[in-house]
Amino acid sequence: MTARVNVEMVDVKRVINEVRKLEPELSKEFRAKAQELAQPAIDAARGTYTSVPLSGMDRKWAPRGRRVFPFTPAKARSGVRLKFDTRRNAMGVLLIEQRDPGTAIFESAGRRNANRLQSSLDQVASARGWKVIQAGQTRLIGPAVYRAARRGVTDNLRRLILDVSRELGRRI
Repeated sequence: MTARVNVEMVDVKRVINEVRKLEPELSKEFRAKAQELAQPAIDAARGTYTSVPLSGMDRKWAPRGRRVFPFTPAKARSGVRLKFDTRRNAMGVLLIEQRDPGTAIFESAGRRNANRLQSSLDQVASARGWKVIQAGQTRLIGPAVYRAARRGVTDNLRRLILDVSRELGRRI
């Protein structure tokens, strides 16, 4: 029989918010340590962006004045960030997200509705080692982060949250 710890999302949000309010210095330490523990997943996600997905994506494209492309691998790699989201209606608390607009479009084109960009990306997907996108999935960042999570990133973050919760309880 193995002991399992079940940390619910509400408790994680509460711990992060309480630490930020009551012990700002501990909050800084927590965020730095979380960034350090999540770094293997962030690096894995960054490592997936090696080339421009489609030739047209390396040109400027600004629909309705909003600059979306050109897609560059360097911008795609630098757009991968760890985000703390403790809003009441947030689905996740510690998120690895893509902040570059062009790369986010590449990752999610066709998740909800079929479109021309999705069909073009799906045609070259197998030759370039990507998945053909399914509803609710991403092309590169999701699989890379989930592989890293299976290698222990999630467990390490869970332990960190429990340790910070205990430390906060001791300091109060």
